[in-house]
Amino acid sequence: MTNYAHGHEAEKVAARYLRQHGYKLYALNWRHRRAEIDIVAGAPGTGIPVFVEVKYRESTNQGGGLDYITPTKLRQMQFAAELWTSTHRYNGDYSLAAVEVSGADYAVTAFLDTIY
Repeated sequence: MTNYAHGHEAEKVAARYLRQHGYKLYALNWRHRRAEIDIVAGAPGTGIPVFVEVKYRESTNQGGGLDYITPTKLRQMQFAAELWTSTHRYNGDYSLAAVEVSGADYAVTAFLDTIY
């Protein structure tokens, strides 16, 4: 399986996890010519947009997926979120989050519901 295929499968698992925890999915793989967002979801009870980065690691030998949420990645996520809010004429609150999916069975192993 290619890295793209692994990533896409991990995103589907993360989306299912979020739905099971009360999130409403707004978009999966939202793309703009200058940015992309793995998942855009509405927070439980409020619907406030949450921009979710999905990190998949087949093995944690070199660290877990969340270890790869670097300051550079956070800036990219912030930029993408601002593009989404601008494109959708949304002026309210939002947050950034991350889901770690690991192993051959694609298990959700961590969820940071607010990283910004």
